[in-house]
Amino acid sequence: MKGPAEMNEERRGTIGKNIKRFREEKKLSQSQLAKQLWIERTSLAGYERGQRLPDIFMLCKIADILEISLDVLTGREGVRKDG
Repeated sequence: MKGPAEMNEERRGTIGKNIKRFREEKKLSQSQLAKQLWIERTSLAGYERGQRLPDIFMLCKIADILEISLDVLTGREGVRKDG
C-alpha cells in the first residue's frame, strides 16, 4: 500500500501531465497560459513537471481555462466537461 508521500508525488505527476496535455490541445504556449493565470511561466513549468502542486484555487482557474473538469485535470475522471 502506498503512503501519503508516494500518493502525493503520483498526483503531482498526473496533474502536471494533464496540464501540459490539455494546454497543448488548446494550442497554448506555457507563456500564454501563465499570462492568463497571472503567474510566472516558471511556476507553470513546475506544475507541468510535477515539481510543484497548484492549490485548489489555481486548479480551478486552470480547469476553467482549459475547459475541463477538476476530475479530469486531477486524473479522477477521463471525460471532458461539456461546454
